[in-house]
Amino acid sequence: MTAVNDVRLNTYVETSALLSSVFVHESRSSASISFPGRCFTSALTIAEANRGVTRARLGGLLGAAEERRVIGLLERFFLNCDVVAVSDEILLRAGRDFPAEPLRTLDAIHLATVVSSGMPARLVRVVTRDRRVRANAIAMGYAVD
Repeated sequence: MTAVNDVRLNTYVETSALLSSVFVHESRSSASISFPGRCFTSALTIAEANRGVTRARLGGLLGAAEERRVIGLLERFFLNCDVVAVSDEILLRAGRDFPAEPLRTLDAIHLATVVSSGMPARLVRVVTRDRRVRANAIAMGYAVD
């Protein structure tokens, strides 16, 4: 029998939470962004995060130096986090119903990635700032930050 404190927490980081952390850390001297336990995210997060940085730059929210710093934080995050490919299995699950509909396609891909991990909900924490992802993750039994 495994003791509760031997169980390793797995943290799924959704793009909105990652970008929130990156932009909060952007003004600090922190060299990396971290989340508790084993961190995993979707390959979709790479594209979404980089698009978010581009939008911030084009919107005048980031100068060149700030953009480089943010990109560096993202690169370090992705090196230290398990990145899950968007597989056919994930896309099929994303196309099915979720508990709190309507749900946007990209949000469904994030949630399907969590489900595809095969880990029991009690061992996974979903970190998100998106209300739709949050509502569905809670309805599916995941802890949410």
